[in-house]
Amino acid sequence: MKNNMNLLMMLSCSAVIFTACSGNPKTTDSTVKDSTTVATQQIPDSANFGADVQGQQVKLFSLKNKNGATVAITNYGGRIVSLLVPDKDGKATDVVLGYDSLKSYQKKGEPYFGAIIGRYGNRIAKGQFTLEGKAYQLDINDGVNTLHGGFNGFYGKVFSAKQLSASQLELTYISKDGEGGYPGNLTATVVYTLSDDNALKIEYKATTDKTTIVNLTNHAYFNLNGAGSETITDNVLQINADAFLPVNTTLIPTGVLQPVKGTPFDFTISKTIGKDINTADEQLKNGKGYDHNFVLNKHDLTTPVATVKSAVTGITMEVFTEEPGLQFYSGNFLTGETKDGKGGKPYPRRSAFCLETQHFPDAPNQPAFASTVLKPGQTYHTVTIYKFSK
Repeated sequence: MKNNMNLLMMLSCSAVIFTACSGNPKTTDSTVKDSTTVATQQIPDSANFGADVQGQQVKLFSLKNKNGATVAITNYGGRIVSLLVPDKDGKATDVVLGYDSLKSYQKKGEPYFGAIIGRYGNRIAKGQFTLEGKAYQLDINDGVNTLHGGFNGFYGKVFSAKQLSASQLELTYISKDGEGGYPGNLTATVVYTLSDDNALKIEYKATTDKTTIVNLTNHAYFNLNGAGSETITDNVLQINADAFLPVNTTLIPTGVLQPVKGTPFDFTISKTIGKDINTADEQLKNGKGYDHNFVLNKHDLTTPVATVKSAVTGITMEVFTEEPGLQFYSGNFLTGETKDGKGGKPYPRRSAFCLETQHFPDAPNQPAFASTVLKPGQTYHTVTIYKFSK
């Protein structure tokens, strides 16, 4: 747990405009079904997000910079709705999945598109943990486990929104003692900052009045070919991690830190996401693809922990973080059954990937993992940056 950490990287934030809108054998799966860029080229209509939810006003906010990048964020779940960055031809390309209206984000089974995840990102075995001698039971919302905070996770909460400056949006949510089974009144603050070098910084802070656990992240679904393109298996990925966390059949870590060398999980050298995704491997079978936490070699904001590139758009994304883990999810449970994505597009299986920076899954039950305990008087503080170039 990092408490009161000093930022090790400063971002240029000048000239950014902020507006609150009112109104088997080894095989591969790298064949591109649709390599065309299908960017919306504009953020959704803000009128589709204006509503009273949980007694608070939901809005769509946007940040723009002088280089043509735009980020649309709603305070419902603190979600990144759109993220438009210039491609190799200068065309604004939306690289995150999402919906055109608030109503779609509220539907049952929605896959956390772009959401702030809390109190605890990822899984906790059987929704149980013991803290200071007291046993706690959380919501069970993922088979026999708790996932992403349970039924009362931050993804479905309305955050209060505040403009800090022309370049920043601050979102705050107070999670009450006992919500979802978690102890303590937790005040969580997330600040989004878009810089002129096309970097989106997400800064998380939290305090509590009772000892609790916290593990915040963002669940953006990326496709660097453009949101709505049919596959991400041709996106080229590199992860700066020599080990990953194997999981059991319910996706709880076994506690082993397994070297990636000689496995389909070796992304130390860049390769397409689809190169080894269909390899006959027990871990890939458990996750129905990649859905695993990588143990980062370095996590101090000075070196990218992951880099992704699209040959279609020429867009490169670098990820920087202070977190020790990176959950790489290859969109295995997307179905494409409905055409309710932005612009009426379906989102089929493996049409997006997630790179969720976080502490390790089930850390409250695995003493060998870095602690996620937060005590009164301490401040949880961590930064993640997604930087785009062409």
